[in-house]
Amino acid sequence: MKTHFEQDLNDLKARLLTMASQAETAVHQAVDAVVNRSDALVEQARATEAAIDALELEIDETSIHLLAKAPLATDLRLITVTMRISQNLERIGDEACKIAKRARDLNHEAPLKQVAEIPPLSAKALEMLRNSLDCFVHADSEGARALIPRDKEIDALNKQVHQHLALQMAEARDTIGPALNLMVVAKSLERIADHAKNIAEETVFLYEAEDIRHRKKAMTDATTGGL
Repeated sequence: MKTHFEQDLNDLKARLLTMASQAETAVHQAVDAVVNRSDALVEQARATEAAIDALELEIDETSIHLLAKAPLATDLRLITVTMRISQNLERIGDEACKIAKRARDLNHEAPLKQVAEIPPLSAKALEMLRNSLDCFVHADSEGARALIPRDKEIDALNKQVHQHLALQMAEARDTIGPALNLMVVAKSLERIADHAKNIAEETVFLYEAEDIRHRKKAMTDATTGGL
């Protein structure tokens, strides 16, 4: 029979997964608003982002309450990691809201062919997010480690989109406004992948008790003398 504390921990994790689902929904809504030129989807994304903010506050409040009761180091790590993941999910919601705001502007501008490059970028970012959360749920720290380098693929796609849009602006000055808006959309999707990577790193910390967040930077600094 589960103790009251164990039930509270399970409820906390369930709330985090609800928040993750909402974050994914917000990104879908915002990107669909760009692709389908829909002001209604812009408003839906903004409403979902508000729900994400409310969930983060609930998770923080519950986590602080549980920290005072956590009897084991593993419980402390779980609660701390849950709070960190919720912060990353909240920032994903912020990026979705940013995309929605750009969609609102794009919906009243001439469409660009480069908008077709946004859904594949979004799909890869959201796949990375789902996979990182699956690793968290299934205690798969090895899978989380393997996931982290995939962030570079999304960085490369974002760079490619920016290059194509820069060429578009050079060829037709009247497309500068919508092209800049699409650049912001692509950058937000790249940032969503960054947050997915953060969640994978937190998963490694949770299940291996090793903080790898700044290890690569530390190794680079040691090699270059901090230059």
